[in-house]
Amino acid sequence: MNALIDQIWQDFLKIIKEEVGTRVVETWIKAVCISRYDSNTGGVYISAPNLFVKNWVESNYKELFQKHFKRLLGVESVSVYFYLESAEPVTAVYHESSKIIPAVSAIPKKKKQEIVRKTTSYQMNSSKLNPQYTFDTFVVGENNQFAYASARAIAGKLGTLYNPLLLYGSSGLGKTHLLHAIGNEVLEKNSNMVVMYQTTDRFVTEFINAIRFDNIAKFQAKYKDIDVLLVDDIQFMVNKEQTQEVFFHIFNNLYDANKQIVLSCDTLPRYLGGLVDRLKSRLEWGLIADVQVPMLETKVAILKRKAHVQRENISDEVLVFIAQQEVASVRELEGYLIRVVAYASLTNQAISFELVQKVLGAQQESKAFATKTDFKDVLVHIKKHFSYSLEDLRSKDRSKGVSHARQIAMYLMKRHTDKSLREIGEFLDRKDHTTITHAIERITAFRARNEKLASLLKYIEDELH
Repeated sequence: MNALIDQIWQDFLKIIKEEVGTRVVETWIKAVCISRYDSNTGGVYISAPNLFVKNWVESNYKELFQKHFKRLLGVESVSVYFYLESAEPVTAVYHESSKIIPAVSAIPKKKKQEIVRKTTSYQMNSSKLNPQYTFDTFVVGENNQFAYASARAIAGKLGTLYNPLLLYGSSGLGKTHLLHAIGNEVLEKNSNMVVMYQTTDRFVTEFINAIRFDNIAKFQAKYKDIDVLLVDDIQFMVNKEQTQEVFFHIFNNLYDANKQIVLSCDTLPRYLGGLVDRLKSRLEWGLIADVQVPMLETKVAILKRKAHVQRENISDEVLVFIAQQEVASVRELEGYLIRVVAYASLTNQAISFELVQKVLGAQQESKAFATKTDFKDVLVHIKKHFSYSLEDLRSKDRSKGVSHARQIAMYLMKRHTDKSLREIGEFLDRKDHTTITHAIERITAFRARNEKLASLLKYIEDELH
């Protein structure tokens, strides 16, 4: 019987994955397991590791459990009961002759206990700050002056001046540096403060593990007594509904307690598809400061500081030449300097203007070839800003949201790749290229009269290049 019910459970997981997606199954459905089935009462008993998981799965997915278990068990009706693992389920009517299938755990008991022990040791009050990222090591220019001033200001008046503070701009321009600088400044002035730097990816992973291994209480406690919460790359919370829900409550609790919240994002939250409206509004409640690509003078200053840290004596002529290279971020600019220094060291040559020309000339040719925009680049931004995949764009779905995203994809593909209308049509499974022409004309006209769309398209185009 155990093998039979285990097979039914595996079949159920496959079916529901198609219906609700892998993310929901991995986060919530696999956190519970079928305990037993009573054929006389038609009761299917599902055990959950904690109350949080029980309530969420029961309120959101109970109907799916009933629908699919009825078919898989080959019966006319079933009643699904959710209960905590620590509590024995109560059967409404007990029949001595009932065919009761014993509990079948999705994870063997011994293995599950080992996993729990490994995941319960949260590092409380661990700031995860990089001590090298301080305000003193941050190079200030016109591109980041406002963001820098805002960050310094809140470090002196936590939770009262600008809360939350949102730093936004493309990757590699110094947002992460400023987040760490705030944390380091706070701890330098008051070592008793609880400061946490957290990437969104790590937050999502810890949340999933907390659900799977019954650590919700410790996960919530981790964020309860924080004085300063620094969250990097909030855009990676897009399309993660459960994560957004729990972060929304953490945000509210800290905000109500006048605790400082600082966030970074690669665009304004209002332009992120797949982010719930109430969270978007929270993220833009306070002060918003952008970080832009630095001007030439700032680039030179950054390179000088980097060269000084590496104890390299490099002429201004060389630094200016490096700073004049076409880059999209400070990180890429510093990478050029590191490449030049490494080449000079490995070949035992002095860092001359001729050497830098040789190294970066080849690098720029390689970069120009590698960064040619293609369809996949466009799809990355369509999914990011509109939450639609390639399958959605290729589908016959003509709803307003999908159609709009599809037309913008066609517009960007024609404008920023070297592909023909026919190639774009084939890629998006559209046989008639006049559909592509119509989409391009429509978005072109709409862009001219709609400021919000024009701003979004400009942002996407800057990212593509």
